[in-house]
Amino acid sequence: MIDHRRLRVALLGAGSVGSQVAHLLLTQAEELAERAGADLELAGIAVRDVDAPRDADLPRELLTTDAETLILGSDIVIELMGGIEPARTHILAALSSGADVVTGNKALLATHGAEIFDTADQVGASVSYEAAVAGAIPIIRPLKDSLAGDRIKRIFGIVNGSTNFILDKMDREGLSAAEAQRIATELGYLEADPTLDLEGYDAAQKAAILASLAFHTRVSLEDVHREGIESVTADMIEGARRAGFVIKLLAVCERLDADGADDGTVGGAEDGTEHGTAGGEAISVRVYPALIGRDHPLATVHGGNNAVFVEAAAAGDLMFYGAGAGGLQTASAVLGDVVSAARRHIAGGVGVGESPRQSLPIAPIGRIVTRYQITLEVADEPGVLARIAGILSEAGVSVATVEQTPSQDATGRAHIVIGTHRAREQALGDTVARLGASDVVERVVSVLRVEGE
Repeated sequence: MIDHRRLRVALLGAGSVGSQVAHLLLTQAEELAERAGADLELAGIAVRDVDAPRDADLPRELLTTDAETLILGSDIVIELMGGIEPARTHILAALSSGADVVTGNKALLATHGAEIFDTADQVGASVSYEAAVAGAIPIIRPLKDSLAGDRIKRIFGIVNGSTNFILDKMDREGLSAAEAQRIATELGYLEADPTLDLEGYDAAQKAAILASLAFHTRVSLEDVHREGIESVTADMIEGARRAGFVIKLLAVCERLDADGADDGTVGGAEDGTEHGTAGGEAISVRVYPALIGRDHPLATVHGGNNAVFVEAAAAGDLMFYGAGAGGLQTASAVLGDVVSAARRHIAGGVGVGESPRQSLPIAPIGRIVTRYQITLEVADEPGVLARIAGILSEAGVSVATVEQTPSQDATGRAHIVIGTHRAREQALGDTVARLGASDVVERVVSVLRVEGE
């Protein structure tokens, strides 16, 4: 048997992921040692309550409430506590002591990533965070290493399994939003306070991390345009189905050229409208519910799974798909980072820092190019469609499709669904505002962007 060097591993947090990480470190110690080239000794597990129930049966003698002491003398610190504090303080203390850090804390990285990475660079330590985005799917390391020599043009996909589960239930089973959310809560997809998922905060945190890596520019949560799925109704789901679409909560990170178009696009929009506002190269980072064609691969991502598309100049189109959450699945990503950190310790040398060297500006949402599907409730009378077409024409927005559903009851109201050509977001948003203020429109029922074309 090879006599390996021993590395002390401190684990902060023993929730669903932390418990599985601890269990695997203890039960697969020999295999991990062979892969890492070092014996990974689980020195202790910092928890708030040593008597709380765990997802795995962990030795009580490893549990402690004294995270500060546990961190001291550790070679690798795994932070799975979540939240901002005390996780931030513990990570900074670990890095300052010379330890490498492995974390799955997307909220912390999206808000304090610059401070954490700068600290790591100063002391020559590393911060690994594969588990912070898309659970078990290996997306961070490909962006950080495998595609480091390429030029990423666009990343878009499903990075929140909870909302995907809800929208998928509504689409495939015809459930209401409330019923789908109830099932998601019962199955553990949603917490008692579902705001983080439903309002898009979780997806926005992940989008900030992906954009920072892809475009070598520091992107914080405040830079991400965010919309959640609270307004998505069963009627919107059914309307999307009739039009050949499915609704997904998407994270979109793209490089815009000097004219405002997504990188690689030449000229104006399909209707001749100029792309974006004047300015140099920039990036757009956004999260919102969007329409995806039913023949698109993202339309077939069901349940709590995640999928991320990467469009690169040289590598072309890549797709990463798999479980976006789950204790055991996410533990796989954590342990991959632990093995890499151990190998670095054995090989020696400083940790590989981040690459936020371009400092590209963040473009406002109005600069992006997209197209809309607008659903209006109008009076069912002659001349209404012509008035609406006039408003669109005045705004310079070209119509691609129109579907009118006559009134089915005594209200005398009809529904009109308008699909636009690609144009500036600013122009499309202004058009919706004009429609809403028009005396022929009773109300704007819904506005959805179309992605993936």
